[in-house]
Amino acid sequence: MISRRSVLQMAAAAAGAGALGPSSTAQAGGKRVLALIGDRYHNADYIRVALDRVLDGLNVAVDYTINYDQLSRNVLRNYALFLCLRDGMIWPGGYFGPDAYPYQQGLENRDFPEARSQNWLKEEQALALRDFVTAGNGFYSLHNNSHVSLSSKTYREVMGGAYIGHPALRPFKVRVVNTSHPITQGVHDFMVDDEQHYVEYDKDKKDILIEAENIDGLTFQNLGTKSIAGWAYDYGRGRVVFTSVGHTIHALWNPEYVKLQKRAVQWLLKEI
Repeated sequence: MISRRSVLQMAAAAAGAGALGPSSTAQAGGKRVLALIGDRYHNADYIRVALDRVLDGLNVAVDYTINYDQLSRNVLRNYALFLCLRDGMIWPGGYFGPDAYPYQQGLENRDFPEARSQNWLKEEQALALRDFVTAGNGFYSLHNNSHVSLSSKTYREVMGGAYIGHPALRPFKVRVVNTSHPITQGVHDFMVDDEQHYVEYDKDKKDILIEAENIDGLTFQNLGTKSIAGWAYDYGRGRVVFTSVGHTIHALWNPEYVKLQKRAVQWLLKEI
């Protein structure tokens, strides 16, 4: 039975997080996950649909939000896991469209300002995340979330690295390089057609789980064909995972990647 009080508490916490609403995967008594998703280049709808499949069956209650400005210490205290799939940019002056194509160049009237980005993360938010993880909770950083680390040394210290860049969508292979970690148990190498993100990694290399390689020999910015694609480590009493695949829903739904993401969530929640 779910009491009236527990329903009100869940509603209040969701409202505090600026939530889009509880996920269909929510189950009574499950651990609570806050998922901050969506940005100019990554629509929150496909991310939510994708993550619903990943989180299905894990006995978690998920609140999705696009409200980056409401991330705070008080909001995080209601959750056991913070998941983030969004970059570090906001566009207060607006922009022509959600993509990178220069449609505005063909317009007769170009009387509008050039799009300029700003960083959204405030230091108190980064410190709140650090204390949240240190206290024993989980942080799952996905895909372009490594970009947020460029605006905060504190965030980068917790997340473990930072974004460099990526080529256009192209096929690449994801290989498991640490077969002994609980997250990678039963996970096999897989191919995806996605953005191959190149990132800097600041921690111990023993914690790297997966790497990506363009097996056609294509490189990016003289960085070679290979890139680090995921890691996991303990941080204080909590845990952190990063995986870079995720620009498209079909990549997020690759069966082996779904398996890896599910196990990542379980590991972050200290269930495996």
